[in-house]
Amino acid sequence: MSWSPKYAILMLVSTIVTYYSGVLIKKSNLKEDAKQKTLEKKIWVGLSFTINLAILFFFKYFNFINESFITLFNQLDIKWGVPNFDVLLPVGISFYTFQALSYTMDVYRDDIVAEKNFLKYALFVSFFPQLVAGPIEKSTNLLPQLSQVHKFNYTRIKEGLLLMLWGLFKKVVIADRLAVVVNTVYNSPQQYEGFSLILATVFFAFQIYCDFSSYSDIAIGSAKVMGFDLMENFNRPYFSKSIAEFWRRWHISLGGWFRDYLYFPLGGSRGSKLNKYRNVMVVFLLSGLWHGASWNFVIWGALHGCFQVLGYEFSNLRQKTTSFLKIKKESFSYRLYQVIFTFILVDFAWIFFRSNNFEDSKYIVANIFNFNPEVIFDGTFYKLGLDEYDFKLAIYVIIFLLLMQLIQRRVAMSEWIKEQHIFFRWSVYFAGIYSIIIFGYYGSGYDASQFIYFQF
Repeated sequence: MSWSPKYAILMLVSTIVTYYSGVLIKKSNLKEDAKQKTLEKKIWVGLSFTINLAILFFFKYFNFINESFITLFNQLDIKWGVPNFDVLLPVGISFYTFQALSYTMDVYRDDIVAEKNFLKYALFVSFFPQLVAGPIEKSTNLLPQLSQVHKFNYTRIKEGLLLMLWGLFKKVVIADRLAVVVNTVYNSPQQYEGFSLILATVFFAFQIYCDFSSYSDIAIGSAKVMGFDLMENFNRPYFSKSIAEFWRRWHISLGGWFRDYLYFPLGGSRGSKLNKYRNVMVVFLLSGLWHGASWNFVIWGALHGCFQVLGYEFSNLRQKTTSFLKIKKESFSYRLYQVIFTFILVDFAWIFFRSNNFEDSKYIVANIFNFNPEVIFDGTFYKLGLDEYDFKLAIYVIIFLLLMQLIQRRVAMSEWIKEQHIFFRWSVYFAGIYSIIIFGYYGSGYDASQFIYFQF
């Protein structure tokens, strides 16, 4: 409401519709006639999904679909007279819509009892820490916590604040610094080629990870301060050894939503191989469309779907090849190769995610391999928005991030810090605070940067 009062009505409508769908499904469960009970439950679920997805479609996808028809009919020399609507995308609509719909499905599947208290349910839909950019919480996890008593707990508050501190570091020190190079190159890609495009694309991979995961850390941390546990949303995704593993580590709450409420209902991996591949492609195409009303996002989703299908299809061939060549799958070199190869595929797909339009994407793909080795040594990289100091610092903080994640693979840093002497613990806390103050990218000439996923 602070941003735009009228758009708060959309959240209220979504909340009312899904709340009463749960109530009506609960009443239908009391029917003795099994067929009538099943039919009524499907009707209430169908109405809930139709109304909520219609709202989402209108505000997020109507203009995109309309412009696509305009382009298509212009090619056919046919006039398409439907005008676009001048509407803004309500902040967080994709997130709270999916969270509300998951409640409807959970009640339908009897995974949770329909909530009687409307205000308590409304709090579940509009829980402020994760409202605008997730994690997309399941009702089975968050809703029961709203009925529990939450008392002051020093340990929880400290853990939550530390997580928020780490999130703030990733956003202000890493993501916002990398964004300068990414924006410079991707907003005018025709002025660059080769290594400059590669550098900006690699920087974007770490920018979007640090930007999005930092919001998740701050959301999870602030919820923890108040006594609530939200689900983990990221788990070192760039150390994945396959695209399938990447999606088990990246935006975990969204991946879980599509798995539980779309992939499995479509049949999952049951049936023929062709059916499994079809279901995978449907999930990733819709995931791409969920991220944004643009063909670039659809292509991004399609690429990930194709990567995963090809990974499944050639799994036997890979096993035979590694067996024939006597490659040890657990060796460091082989796992490193898998991680690097997976990162290259993910980073290539990010081109379409970040590009402003499809024409820019085509240019970048066509010119990214026009190598000019001289730019590595002639100072060209220092002309992409960051001076030499900030550019080198950007490299150092990326290395620091990767080292921290390697350490966390062995031991949870928060648990390790907790076991140390009080002097050491507080030294770490103040080091984190002052590193943000000293190395954070802000100040004169800096444009405040929102979180990337606010636009979704």
